[in-house]
Amino acid sequence: MCYVNCKLCPRECGVDRTKGETGYCGGTDTALVAKTMLHKWEEPVLAGNGGSGAIFFGGCTLGCRYCQNCAISKTPVGTPADSLELRKIMEELIAQGAENIDLVTPTHYLPTILPALEEKLPVPVVYNCGGYEKAETVARLKGKVDIFLPDMKYADNDLAKQLSGAADYFEKAAEAIKEMVRVAGPVRWNEDKVVSGVIIRHLILPGHVENSLKVLDWIADTFRTGEVLVSLMRQYTPMPGMQPPFDRPITEEEYQAVLSWMYLNDLQGFTQEKAAADTTYIPDF
Repeated sequence: MCYVNCKLCPRECGVDRTKGETGYCGGTDTALVAKTMLHKWEEPVLAGNGGSGAIFFGGCTLGCRYCQNCAISKTPVGTPADSLELRKIMEELIAQGAENIDLVTPTHYLPTILPALEEKLPVPVVYNCGGYEKAETVARLKGKVDIFLPDMKYADNDLAKQLSGAADYFEKAAEAIKEMVRVAGPVRWNEDKVVSGVIIRHLILPGHVENSLKVLDWIADTFRTGEVLVSLMRQYTPMPGMQPPFDRPITEEEYQAVLSWMYLNDLQGFTQEKAAADTTYIPDF
């Protein structure tokens, strides 16, 4: 796994990032840490009382038009960090009380991240990603990552192409998430906190309830009840320049329709309050 002929994600740009070449993600061979924080707004079973020790990386392999982290994702920004510096950041977050180390959008910097995880940390490592991953890359994370926190954004590839430039999103994400479950195993708890397994996030998009229903159908058809958890998110916040219907939050009717489908599919997990759809919950980058 390296930055030469880079094929870390499904884009498979094949650029030599050691020579300063950049692919879709915009990253070179230097990991960029855009922000670190004790993140209190992750799912309660992750954040606990201390918060997740979030490390936000600059750049992204997906690039969704509605991304709330667009200040750091569209153009890679951040402080350069090598593996030793990343390890120090992780240890400092743990010393501050972090319940886990939450790697946010990490895939394009894995050659730098993985050596930092060589020695086991005393808290779980969370792989927080957009779901658009290669199963082969996920397989390399066995023994390094405890909890996978992927999105399953789309069952509709036309919608994926329109909003994320990824016409093969569903197939790639489905394969990757199945590999995540193989790597991490079924969800395992320690009292009220998840310590290993897969939590699948799904953000409801305005005007596209059918996409959400199909995503939930896939999860229910693919995994046993309780094998994975679902985090149903209603926090869609319109970014500037979005066209209808993406220029508005989801409606209560849209949310209730998807929530009911989640319950009908006997999917276990978490929901969000309406107040989550607010720019105040976007980290200050």
